[in-house]
Amino acid sequence: MEAYTGFAEVYDKFMDNIDYPMWCHYLCELLKDNGVETGTLVELGCGTGNVTMGLAKEGYNIIGTDISPEMLGIAFEKLTDEVKNNILYVAMDMRELELPCQVAAAVSICDSINYITEYDDLVIVIKGVKKYLAPEGVFIFDLKTVKYFRSIGDNVIAEDRDECSFIWDNYFDESDNINEYQLSLFIKGDDGRYDKFVEEHYQRGYLIEEIKEAAKEAGMNIVSLYRAFSHENASEDDDRIYVVLKK
Repeated sequence: MEAYTGFAEVYDKFMDNIDYPMWCHYLCELLKDNGVETGTLVELGCGTGNVTMGLAKEGYNIIGTDISPEMLGIAFEKLTDEVKNNILYVAMDMRELELPCQVAAAVSICDSINYITEYDDLVIVIKGVKKYLAPEGVFIFDLKTVKYFRSIGDNVIAEDRDECSFIWDNYFDESDNINEYQLSLFIKGDDGRYDKFVEEHYQRGYLIEEIKEAAKEAGMNIVSLYRAFSHENASEDDDRIYVVLKK
């Protein structure tokens, strides 16, 4: 069962509680704090393009990458005349990053990095980003924390809407900090009948020390570790943190 196949179709409906303009504003703030005011960026795990579109509207050129062709298909449909010349979407596993040029920065938002469940793969991702960063380039990404996943624990979450519903069966393994959930989706078709999709998702909660060690192993310098949407130092008590690495 692959992730983000059936879910791609309704992803934006269930994520309508996310304040994407605020998230993009904060991300742009971090980029500019680190000297990236213009240029080309790569976004890892761009999904349906909500952050990509926001960055493009801020004047950046974006290469949006995602492992899910279904998610990218939705992103393509959203392209407008205002930004279509500033965005290139490519289906790609972030562990096998290949870009046509150097970039001023790499970003990865909405806990895409949590889907990298092996520590060695995290090092590979950071090394791959470093390879394509311009001198003094930065890699900014967010993460849900172990504390966040622990707070969900073993739980079942359900939401019922007219056009789509889901059942989220969650399990968090304390031994390896892997969060597993089975997502059952019921999506209403044009004929009024509901199609069922089942997906399995795996995410890992990384400790701050693990992030520091991975960055060191990949040859990147840690500039900042922030509590999400602030400039306060991150801690294990936060639900989401932002990491800023520099080449």
